Amino acid sequence: MISEKRESYQYFQFPNGIRLIHRQTNSAVANVGLMIDVGTRDELSEENGMAHLIEHMMFKGTIRRKAYHVLSRLEHIGGDLNAFTTKEETCIHASFMAPYYDRVVELFSDIFFHSTFPEQELEKEKDVIIDEIKSYKDNPAEEILDEFENQLFKGHPIGRNILGTEENLLKLKRDNIIRFIASNYSTQKIVIASVGNIKFEKLLRVVGLYFNEIGSASITHSREVFTDYDTSQRREERHNYLSHCMIGNIAFSRKDPHKHALILVNNILGGQGLNSRLNLNIREKYGFAYTIDSQYASYSDTGMFAVYFGTDPKSVDKTISLVYKELDKLRNVKLGSLQLHRAKLQLIGQLAINFESGLTEMLSIARSHLLFDKVDTMQQVIKKIDNLNEMQLMEAAQLTFDPKNLSTLLYLGREEYAKPNE
Repeated sequence: MISEKRESYQYFQFPNGIRLIHRQTNSAVANVGLMIDVGTRDELSEENGMAHLIEHMMFKGTIRRKAYHVLSRLEHIGGDLNAFTTKEETCIHASFMAPYYDRVVELFSDIFFHSTFPEQELEKEKDVIIDEIKSYKDNPAEEILDEFENQLFKGHPIGRNILGTEENLLKLKRDNIIRFIASNYSTQKIVIASVGNIKFEKLLRVVGLYFNEIGSASITHSREVFTDYDTSQRREERHNYLSHCMIGNIAFSRKDPHKHALILVNNILGGQGLNSRLNLNIREKYGFAYTIDSQYASYSDTGMFAVYFGTDPKSVDKTISLVYKELDKLRNVKLGSLQLHRAKLQLIGQLAINFESGLTEMLSIARSHLLFDKVDTMQQVIKKIDNLNEMQLMEAAQLTFDPKNLSTLLYLGREEYAKPNE
């Protein structure tokens, strides 16, 4: 057993390997999550969609509860129970009034370790997910992101759609779920994170009551490392009013020393601020795009950077040219000291505001503890950002934005649909 306190976060590891991290607050609302280091990239090709399907099925009944009682357990006290699946993690989480920690932790233990995955519910839930897949296909702005990631990581598990495919889902059975869990889930891969008004000693007793007796299991499954990136350019004609475009490249992993520089560069280029370069120099100056932004996603062994925009079909080529111009500036023009200072202040402010949400903080510390076995405090994060210099940002941009390594996916709309009615 390992227990220690590092500044505002408190840690504990149970004998079975499950890790606990907590920050006590004075808020009336608490947030708890259980995150496991298993996601879409851990699936075999014939299992695509399995991790997400399991996330859905955990709410469909346990050895103690029917689906209604699972869903109502927190709803009856005004709480919110939810879950999500990513390429590398699966998470269940809840927001609730702080006096109900015992109820929440017990429910988490029940649905995560005692779900029965009933066949009848499985068939219904597959239909629900197939509708979810179709809803994404109805939204090209959503669909293009999944397709672009599949294009960048072609042939590799990390490029597969989290939802899976309709054809694949229909083949999955209860036995497949049981085998996937046995092959991938282990207590050593689990972190329970909490942000709320409860003393750590009491939280330890509550979590220990429901999780300490869970047996540990040794899992030998290892992830296939991504190594074979090749640039590609795809162009598809669509019956849309807008054209949708992604331009990007593979990027730095979560442990790469260039990661923090690219986070700042990405925020300058197309982050959440209205003063991002893409927004100012393409939307505001030319009116070419209602939505234009950039994003950087990091994984355990690789990452993805991409620019997205939606524009009138006749403005596509001009917009692409302007995007390349902004990428080129970041590669070749060093930021001035005042520009860099303002960029750092903006990113630090955004992070601080985001962390005011207990749910956001809880999910962030869960993922960080899961991956790195530690969590940086806000002061440590600020220091890392403050330590960045102009040359580090240029180097990150040069490595990521080299035109020879950029891929493109374009859903080209029909110009006649974009013309106003006469």
